[in-house]
Amino acid sequence: MSKRHNVKYKLDRRLGENLWGRPKSPVNARPYGPGEHGQRRKGKMSDFGMQLVAKQKLKKYYGDITEKQFAGIYDEASRRKGNTAENLIGLLESRLDALVYRAKFVPTVFSARQFVNHGHVLVNGKRVNIPSYRCKPGDVISVREKSRNMALVLEAMQSAERDVPDYVDIDAKAMSATYVRVPEFSDVPYPVQMEPSLVIEYYSS
Repeated sequence: MSKRHNVKYKLDRRLGENLWGRPKSPVNARPYGPGEHGQRRKGKMSDFGMQLVAKQKLKKYYGDITEKQFAGIYDEASRRKGNTAENLIGLLESRLDALVYRAKFVPTVFSARQFVNHGHVLVNGKRVNIPSYRCKPGDVISVREKSRNMALVLEAMQSAERDVPDYVDIDAKAMSATYVRVPEFSDVPYPVQMEPSLVIEYYSS
């Protein structure tokens, strides 16, 4: 199962931030873009430019979400009652691959997508292989018994690199996690500053 280090690190350098908070990210040593023009002094960014960067950061953070999928999530968030930015974050965090990552069953958001695709995950005891599957509060996400001894899973579960947020309740022995509630933006442990309000401006302008 590929961990896609090169892709992750390329995205980090392009955005100039350690998007997933990984200690081995090259941005920690080279906080500028890749290529011969990466160290050029940047001029003042336009409002549209800031909105675009905010959108790219949030979209890339969740792995392989396409632009069409992400725009569709925004459309649903805008149709729901309440704050659109909060709705957007809640929908993104309710994805099965995001919750597999939050539960620390895998080390990266990219491996979470593959892990779900390959049929290693159960939701309420039934196998689900769709990374974008929308989980509801109370759903129990678990690793299939046959998959629990995979090196990828054991490594991730024992890692102290990131904490499990309080809207996910872990049973480490059973390798299961209960999705307790839809989080608010302030609950989500992003390693970098996310600006969902600018994302909303990008799509609504």
